Amino acid sequence: MTVALWTPSPERRAQANLTAFADLVEQRHGVRCTDYPALYDWSIRAPGDFWTALWDFCGVVAETRGEHALIDGDRMPGAKWFPEARLNYAENLLRRRDDEPAMIFRGENKVRRTLTFADVHDTVSRLAQALRAQGVKPGDRVAAIVSNMPEAIIGLLATSSIGAIWSSCSPDFGVQGVLDRFGQIEPTVLLSVDGYWYGGKRIDVLGKLGEIVKQLPSVKRVAVIPYLDETPDVGGVDRAVTLPDFLRDFAPADIAFEQLPFDHPLYILYSSGTTGVPKCIVHGQGGSLLQHLKEHQLQTDLKRGDRLFYFTTCGWMMWNWLASGLATGATLLLYDGSPFFPGANTLWDFAAQERMTVFGTSAKYIDAIAKLKLKPRESHDLSALKTMTSTGSPLAPEAFDYVYANVKEDLLLSSISGGTDIVSCFVLGSPWLPVWRGEIQCRGLGLKIEVYDDSGQPVIGEKGELVCTAPFPCMPVGFWNDPDHAKYRAAYFERFPNVWCHGDWMEITERGSCVIYGRSDAVLNPGGVRIGTAEIYRQVERLDEVLESIVVGQDWNNDVRVVLFVRLREGVTLDDVLVKRIKEQIRTNTTPRHVPDKVIAVADIPRTKSGKIVELAVRDVVHGRAVKNREALANPEALEFYRDLPELTR
Repeated sequence: MTVALWTPSPERRAQANLTAFADLVEQRHGVRCTDYPALYDWSIRAPGDFWTALWDFCGVVAETRGEHALIDGDRMPGAKWFPEARLNYAENLLRRRDDEPAMIFRGENKVRRTLTFADVHDTVSRLAQALRAQGVKPGDRVAAIVSNMPEAIIGLLATSSIGAIWSSCSPDFGVQGVLDRFGQIEPTVLLSVDGYWYGGKRIDVLGKLGEIVKQLPSVKRVAVIPYLDETPDVGGVDRAVTLPDFLRDFAPADIAFEQLPFDHPLYILYSSGTTGVPKCIVHGQGGSLLQHLKEHQLQTDLKRGDRLFYFTTCGWMMWNWLASGLATGATLLLYDGSPFFPGANTLWDFAAQERMTVFGTSAKYIDAIAKLKLKPRESHDLSALKTMTSTGSPLAPEAFDYVYANVKEDLLLSSISGGTDIVSCFVLGSPWLPVWRGEIQCRGLGLKIEVYDDSGQPVIGEKGELVCTAPFPCMPVGFWNDPDHAKYRAAYFERFPNVWCHGDWMEITERGSCVIYGRSDAVLNPGGVRIGTAEIYRQVERLDEVLESIVVGQDWNNDVRVVLFVRLREGVTLDDVLVKRIKEQIRTNTTPRHVPDKVIAVADIPRTKSGKIVELAVRDVVHGRAVKNREALANPEALEFYRDLPELTR
């Protein structure tokens, strides 16, 4: 039986931003919403009023908002939000200019830095001037190969203050992986670190940076950020100077924020690219800002002075989400490197030392520390911690148990899910609602989310496709180099016309909570029965012997058979006894249809740079098909473990 693991206290509910927002809605619109379902229903019934109320509640800084919140609201794509508005994303993040900490940075155990809000403003001012001196203007692209460090966020803000378009990837990308992305968007200026640390190892980037720049003729100037060395030698990189030299001639001054349309491009993110060259997804400044303000302030209950952390790289959308925390006046806690170096408690040390209030991570990290039997509540002072968020893959019910038993009892644990496509979440948390074991608390305010069955009918209490049936502000502006929006329409609107089909296999429960069962394109289909991969992972990874797993469907005898690959704890062998235990665990807790026909041990599991396992790539290898873009993977060599396996020929 599903049980509530946490319920907000009356005091917490009373102090929540969401409560103050509901009061504003009642005052302005005469609509009284005393519970989340009522507020959610109003937000999708009156979307123009909802997003206008949010704009006012969050104090969005703009030259003008204009008269209309939404026109052509029946068109998706095609709806226009705040069509007369003029604003600047960076101006909204740089409201504070005081001496309180804006960013606290840890680079493994090598680097410790703190920048105040005044420091950030002044450095953004200098970098914006330097970019303008290079001829950067609205619509130009500034790209970055950068670690999760202050210079990355400063680069985003300087770029967007001008109206140029930001795009970043993490420095662990190979040469071709960078070119597959930045080669499409033709940046004018390229920022890059000189290298980075991971697992205690010093990893140089300048060698591959030289190769990359030779193949990016659009780049007029490369600015190298000193990270490994105080004065890196950039002589081997064409058109390169160090960042201090790039900024040398410019003193801090007031920033000239370009006032731009609501849907003016802010940044370009990339699809995972595991099925071909990555799609370049263009996000607008107004929609990204409003959606992040909503998710931070109303759904996560972030407040001015809170300390917001997400374990992320600059190639994952959660970095963009994290950066927007400055618009609320929060302090960003930035970490770069391995979360397990020099020890398993590294992130918890950071949390305790800096009085972290929001701890953002992945389901895989929670699973890993559970396997290590860490008990942060016993070893660290987590009294400041209010909220923990998890994404990247579905959070298993046992992971909920682990967090409440070993991290903190009085904690809003928000499993959240959305994606690069919307640079935010469709389903996430609420400070008004209880946390149910194994479930995501709610659908996001202002997003008309439903689950469709195969015939396109909405269902409750059944699994189906996650769809959004009305426009929302953080829909992409479009794809780069897609002038007639053909690729954009094909990606989201082909299956159900005028309806966003997200590609997640989900259920909305009777109480309004949600359960994600995995990607719908990876759903298994043995005997015509559709099975979400997460249902199998939840069971397999409860076994102590199994570190992680990946499951695919193999075409076999005019049907599909379920093949489970497991990575085992060191010293454990996959013998008949363990195979039997794995199958019994799955059968007992799911159905006989979920039980794999084959269980095979592998040394590693391939994943994207952001840590997501790639079922489709493994399925292609199993079937002898080429994986189109290995550069998108963090460990492409792992695919070889799945090729030509004799166990799969019988």
